[in-house]
Amino acid sequence: MSKTTTMLSEVADYFSGKLAEHGQSARGVDWNGEESQFNRFTQLSRIIQTPQFSLNDVGCGYGAIIDHLSASYPSFSYHGCDISQAMIEAGRARYAKRPDTHFTLGTTPPAVADYAIASGIFNARLGHSDADWQRYIEDTVDMLHTQSSKGFAFNCLTTYSDAEKMRPDLYYSDPCFWFDRCKKRYSRQVALLHDYGLYEFTILVRKP
Repeated sequence: MSKTTTMLSEVADYFSGKLAEHGQSARGVDWNGEESQFNRFTQLSRIIQTPQFSLNDVGCGYGAIIDHLSASYPSFSYHGCDISQAMIEAGRARYAKRPDTHFTLGTTPPAVADYAIASGIFNARLGHSDADWQRYIEDTVDMLHTQSSKGFAFNCLTTYSDAEKMRPDLYYSDPCFWFDRCKKRYSRQVALLHDYGLYEFTILVRKP
């Protein structure tokens, strides 16, 4: 097994354990509560600029963002992928009757969508090195770009967090690095959101 495969297998086990412990809830996907989860979904959904759209959700968990988006968008197609088999099975059961909704086990959606998002998948690096985890994030953001036609969004914990509250099992990214990389690599239309009350930031990349 490659280093990345081993690393993601450990992360999958971690999140499967969270789901088993807390069920289909914010804590079941390793968030502190529903309010902060709703806040994150609100920031990510700012990438959407059309009333009807298709969405790739990378690291989808059990698909909780579907409920959030359904309140504002009556019609959209959704494809979630996750490395946790337990998460995929939970999503399939939860949204079995929702049309045009699909869940796939793995790291990459099978087709390009209008938009792609990744929420919270870059945080729990467990015991892996900064270099390995940074490489994983860069590869995944490259994939968000290739698997979206109109734009993509992702979030990361921020290096501007209070030092005494930072945990060694979590990974904190430099928002300025990601703004610069996305601006130079993917599109001139990039937004950095760092003003919504959490120790994290969201990057929006819009394609012309």
